[in-house]
Amino acid sequence: QLHLTTSEKNELTRSLEMVQNQLQEKESEIKREISEYKDKLLQAEKEHQDALTEANRKHELEIEACHEKISSLEHFISSQKLEIEHLKSNKEQLNNSLKEANQALGELLKTKVR
Repeated sequence: QLHLTTSEKNELTRSLEMVQNQLQEKESEIKREISEYKDKLLQAEKEHQDALTEANRKHELEIEACHEKISSLEHFISSQKLEIEHLKSNKEQLNNSLKEANQALGELLKTKVR
């Protein structure tokens, strides 16, 4: 009976060791998979952050280009307004000169008719 019990104990001990070894292997495998997933997650986060940074950089450049274009257009509009004012002034001077010339011509024609 003692021999049988010792034999069963030894068998159970071997079975327990096998199960413990299997559990340790499974635990190691799970830890390795967790580590791989963490690495993949970190890589994905880095790629996402890099893409976000690049998109922000491009948007900043586009915004800067738009600001420069707006500034250029504002300058162009300002110069066009000045040109319009200058042309209006010239037109007014020409109209006045034309009136004076017509008055002088009228006077000359009156003088000639007499």
